[in-house]
Amino acid sequence: MNESVLHKLKVLAESAKYDVSCSSSGTVRRGKAGMVGNTVGGVGICHSFAEDGRCISLLKVMLTNYCIYDCAYCINRRSNDIPRATLSVSELVELTMEFYRRNYIEGLFLSSGVVRNPDYTMERLVRVAKDLRTVHRFNGYIHLKSIPGASRELVHEAGLYADRLSVNIEIPKEENLKLLAPEKDHRSVYAPMSYIRQGVLQNSEDRKKFRHAPRFVPAGQSTQMIVGATAETDKDILFLSSALYSQPTMRRVYYSGYVPVNAYDPRLPALKQPPLVRENRLYQADWLMRFYQFKVDEIVDDAYPDLDLEVDPKLAWALRHPEQFPVDVNKADYEMLLRVPGIGVKSARLIVASRRFSRLGFYQLKKMGAVMKKAQYFITCNELPMLTVNELTPQGVRRLLVKKKPKTDDGAQLQIRFDE
Repeated sequence: MNESVLHKLKVLAESAKYDVSCSSSGTVRRGKAGMVGNTVGGVGICHSFAEDGRCISLLKVMLTNYCIYDCAYCINRRSNDIPRATLSVSELVELTMEFYRRNYIEGLFLSSGVVRNPDYTMERLVRVAKDLRTVHRFNGYIHLKSIPGASRELVHEAGLYADRLSVNIEIPKEENLKLLAPEKDHRSVYAPMSYIRQGVLQNSEDRKKFRHAPRFVPAGQSTQMIVGATAETDKDILFLSSALYSQPTMRRVYYSGYVPVNAYDPRLPALKQPPLVRENRLYQADWLMRFYQFKVDEIVDDAYPDLDLEVDPKLAWALRHPEQFPVDVNKADYEMLLRVPGIGVKSARLIVASRRFSRLGFYQLKKMGAVMKKAQYFITCNELPMLTVNELTPQGVRRLLVKKKPKTDDGAQLQIRFDE
């Protein structure tokens, strides 16, 4: 590996770090004779997590950080004076294989700035994936960023070699996208999304008829939205996410707190730090929609268009609806247990399974993983003398649960927990 390639790698890996839509969950390709790599190994560049909680490592890099667009929020915008580099297809393929052989990575996350036009750039991305699969017999994970505006034919070819394809929406509302990126529009984003969706559905039908039909994007597609660069409310963002999740092939929507990399542009907000707490709350709300059977209008509505930054979205919902509580954990159905703050999916399942044999009390719930610090105000069970939300009032419970937390370096009070 020569010095020139290492220098390019350093520049392009730095340029790729702002893309957070990087995950390898949703696909299983085991090792095969005559092929290199797999998507199931758990070895230790960029760390991501599969849906089963396994930590995986990916080479996260751009093919080039040159770009014909001048998007206000992007570090790689055309008008920025930053180090630029471009890897050739052969250099990137060799780099990926060399890193894999050294046991540094188990897959590739590849994006690119747009050079010449979307089809030219997309064609080069496809060549990387194709060479890895057909020439080097690489059997590991590949995530490609589909270029907005790319043709149906190129998107379809990419889907034959990649495990996951993603197209970033970036700005939720078209008018705000036009403000910050006049050369882009949502139509160029939604078109590749529809090509991917149609390809996956067609492939599903083909595999019913032909056992050995090649798989098309087995891990589905994902997208990313920038939070805080424009004036969208959390309601705008979550309603769009809900619409995207209604599509059968959309696996993940990622939320990226706006990083003020181009503070000189007057179209952008004057932020000292990214809105990390807001980003965290959006992920928690996303979790509620995907795994806790919440509808988006239960989390945000006209009266509450933005998420509460002091408490997580499920606790905020419970405090707004004290009439739903307390819940008797020995009688309530599974769906209602999921709505109790402090009780997650795993805990709710254990409660439903265990209460058939004996009545549950405080200590049994705690052993099952329930966060009793929260749950105690919203449930009734054996040996639980605590006052509930109705006696203490929602404001009283809020005061008890919201305490000043140590501030992070950027001054944000950040607490991430998805299992409550």
